[in-house]
This record gives sequence, C-alpha cells and structure tokens, in this order.
Amino acid sequence: MKILLLFFLVLAGCSNTEHGAVRAFTVHTPRPFGYVLGDEIPQQIILETASDVALQTGALPIKGTINRWLELKQATWEKTEIPDGWRYVIDLNYQVFYVPLEVKMLKIPGFALQLSQQGKISSQPVPDWAFTVAPLRELAVRKDDNGEYMRPDAEPHQIASTNAQIAFGLSASLALAIAGYLAYLYGYFPILNRSNVFKQALRKISRLSKGDIGQILAAVHYAFNQLNGKPLFQVQVADFLSRHPEYAALKVQLEWFFAYSNRYHFGHSLVVIDDDVVRLKNLCQHCRAIERGSR
Repeated sequence: MKILLLFFLVLAGCSNTEHGAVRAFTVHTPRPFGYVLGDEIPQQIILETASDVALQTGALPIKGTINRWLELKQATWEKTEIPDGWRYVIDLNYQVFYVPLEVKMLKIPGFALQLSQQGKISSQPVPDWAFTVAPLRELAVRKDDNGEYMRPDAEPHQIASTNAQIAFGLSASLALAIAGYLAYLYGYFPILNRSNVFKQALRKISRLSKGDIGQILAAVHYAFNQLNGKPLFQVQVADFLSRHPEYAALKVQLEWFFAYSNRYHFGHSLVVIDDDVVRLKNLCQHCRAIERGSR
C-alpha cells in the first residue's frame, strides 16, 4: 500500500500542469497517410480549462518555416466561455515540401501549450504527429520505344448535350418570338403596324355601344394617326388622301367622321344615337377592307 501511494505521489510530482487546470484536451488530425509534395495538413487543438487558467497565446507556434521540409502557413485561435471555465480552439495549417524517393514517414513536431494559473506557469504538451508522404513518380521510370513511359490522366466521361442543345434552341426561339411580339405591340415595326391598324381598331370597338362613344372615336383616331405616321386633323384630310389615294372613295365618310369628332369634343350637348355608332363601325370596316386590299 505504501508503495502504491508513493507511486501516485511520484506521478503527481512529475505532472507539469496544476491540478484541475486542464479539464479536456483533444488534438484533431486528418488521415496519417497519402500526402505528396505541396499538400496542406490541418491540425485542430481543443483545450478546456478552469476559469482561473489563461492560455499564453504568445507562446503558440507562429507562421513560418519549421524545418527544411515543413512550414506553418496559418495559426489562429479562438476563446469562448463555458460553465466555470474557458474553451480554446487552436487551428494550425501546415504545408509539406518533402520530396521522397519512396514512401516515407515524417513527423510534425509537437510543442507545449503554456498556461498560467494564479501566477504559476504550467504546460500542456501537444504530441508529435506522424504521417507518410509519397513520391510524385516512380523511382525507376519505365520507358517504351518512344522514350519515357508516361501515364496520362483518364479522360472524363462525356455528357450527352443533345437534349440541352434542343432545350436551348427552343428557349431561344421562344424568347425571340416574345421579343418580336412585344416590339410589334410597342410599335417598333411601323410597316407591320400600319397594315393592321384598322383590324386593331375594329377589335376594340366591336363590342362598344353609344355609351362608349368616346372610346370608339379614340380608337378610330388612333388608327388614322398610325397610318398617317403622325396625328391627323380635319384640315389635313386632303393631304392624307393624296398620299393614300386608296382611301379616296371614303372622303365623304372621313369628313363626316372628323366633323362629328369635333362636335363631340368641342361642341355642346351632342346627342349620340345608335346610327352614329353604326356609321363609325362601317367606316372602320371599310378602312379595314382597304387595308387588306380587298376593296
């Protein structure tokens, strides 16, 4: 029993951390094999301490060359509060520059975390970490009749693009059709618009009655303005017919239309009757017939 007690006392004396200073300590590392020249190796250290213990961050490894084949590229740490203590997360990122001729085992050297507790300094060792690094090519290079034997990368599997091309073509065609229709509606094709102006006017006024006489007159005026290329007034009817002789047969109806429109907009107490609506629709129908070339 005395021998066992003496053994525990020796262990306690050899300990380099204060009792209860470190509550948890973990080192997370990746796979220990399969590395080649230039690979990066991350290492994460998680340390949990009592509330009166502080990590001496100034003693942490610093970026730079460690030895002739190893470099520390990044070293960061983070401190968070936990119940009755602190949690430290230290992230290290190493890069290997060793060029072996065959598979070789190397070690990332360990170090000690410095901790202070009530004015005393203790340490928590971080052990070495062993891993294997492999050569980039064979030591004995095979050759064939054409020289050095090289093994190219496997060609990637080609993905069939027929469906994608068809879908793209259909989408592009639909987009062009919509754009063309919008351009037509907004009057960017004046020649096409002028060949259908009275068709559009008839469509608007076909279901209107005398109570909508203002809308009917506006639709017919808009059609003549589109055909004329600018607003058409009563005094310009003769000039309009000289430029569009195909409408000359409708001269009397045109003069009546403009006179009627003036009375409606600028006169007083114009009584609208059903016959007026019929005459306006007939004028529009005759203009549509001329527009189509059937009159």
